[in-house]
Amino acid sequence: MTVRVIASAKSWIEGEALRQLDHTAALPGMQLVVGLPDLHPGKGHPIGVAAVAAGRFFPFLVGSDIGCGISLWDTGLRAAKAKRDLWAKRLRGLDDEREDEDALAAWFAAHALVPREAGAMGTIGGGNHFAELQIVDAVEDEEVFAGLGLAKDRLVLCVHSGSRGLGDDILRSHTAKFGAAGLPASGPDAEHYLAEHDYAVRWAAANRALIARRVLDRIDGGEPRRALDLCHNSVTPCTHAGGACWLHRKGAAPADQGPLVIPGSRGAFSYLVVPTGPQDANAWSLAHGAGRKWNRSAIKDRLKGAVDAASLRQTKLGSVVLCDDKDLLLEEAPEAYKKIESVIDDLAGPGLIRVVARLKPLITFKRG
Repeated sequence: MTVRVIASAKSWIEGEALRQLDHTAALPGMQLVVGLPDLHPGKGHPIGVAAVAAGRFFPFLVGSDIGCGISLWDTGLRAAKAKRDLWAKRLRGLDDEREDEDALAAWFAAHALVPREAGAMGTIGGGNHFAELQIVDAVEDEEVFAGLGLAKDRLVLCVHSGSRGLGDDILRSHTAKFGAAGLPASGPDAEHYLAEHDYAVRWAAANRALIARRVLDRIDGGEPRRALDLCHNSVTPCTHAGGACWLHRKGAAPADQGPLVIPGSRGAFSYLVVPTGPQDANAWSLAHGAGRKWNRSAIKDRLKGAVDAASLRQTKLGSVVLCDDKDLLLEEAPEAYKKIESVIDDLAGPGLIRVVARLKPLITFKRG
């Protein structure tokens, strides 16, 4: 059994996250457990982790937001013609509106889904989820960038969301019967969970696509064109040390599916990167974001009275954050997160990634 943390000596990793990493490594059948630079404590097991197990898998490691991930879309909109304040006004209340029944039914059918959690489809939700219009600030790898169909002068849209209540229902159903225990890799119970899991992954991808379309509809954009969509909460079969295993990712982006976006906090740059070199030492996984430095209650205590809501809605990079939930606004303050540049350096240093482009926020929509 190997436990590994991908982070430089200067990067701060909370002690509780390391304790939870060891707890994960002690689960039956674990072969390899990797903490990524955005590692931070979760509910019993850490976030920012990839774990490879033989003979069984653990739904509790995947968590309740099965299929959560990040997609990047070409908007077709020229950055030089961006209307930040007008668009911000139009995007308010985005999560409060729902598609009409016929349109929603057509969307489910187009994505080979049945109308489960229909009311949540096309919504971002709370926590660290967001939809963000971004300016291409710099391009380091022209070939990879152009290969994704992107252009320097066009805005992109980054969407981070998941399966909403569907994934939570699936995990609750599992834990009601099995608690936090894992499942043998074969048998009817395993087959049932994996079928539900795979459905939630597809549901989450369809959700991100509908969010993208709804954002562009609000700002009179065209049809969004997807450049990439990657899931960072999942369990998938893999081969490790010559044997059949299960790869759990909880807040870990896949390093075996091409380019990906690693976002910073709201008010920081995001990075479009491409995996490089062998990825087996890091369990074919990379950081999915900056990672929390302070938990939600701690950051509220630290910032309450020290900052006002207006300062959190106007960032140092000149972008605006749309969030009418004052508690969430504090919980998701940039100070709550690690520096994204440190995370990128920790991955680029050992040759795990190469930066393709740096993306600058223009408008970030969070719940409200």
